[in-house]
Amino acid sequence: MRKLVASVAVCVAAFSLTSCLAGPHQLRRSVDDWDQKMYVNSPWLDAVLWVVPVFQICGFGASIGDFFVGDAYAFWFHDAWDGKGTGFKHAETAPTDGYVNSFLGEGGFMKVSK
Repeated sequence: MRKLVASVAVCVAAFSLTSCLAGPHQLRRSVDDWDQKMYVNSPWLDAVLWVVPVFQICGFGASIGDFFVGDAYAFWFHDAWDGKGTGFKHAETAPTDGYVNSFLGEGGFMKVSK
């Protein structure tokens, strides 16, 4: 009986840990999109929300939700069987004073484009 319980515990741990560390991180990246939109529209309010730790607390909570629900679902029900990952499409935010590109894109470091 102990071997059965130990085997089930190992399977549950493997299921939880292998699938939840990778994934589209939908909730956490949505907090990032909220942060970006807030910064574009009001940099001072965005700074206050970083000092007061609103974004940090929301990001931590979102990471927990992704770990236990979102990433596990995306991994086991969509990605594990076909070998192709589910992407995350960031929310469009119109820049008001220019923008910087991702390092994965064509932008250089600290180059602000209009």
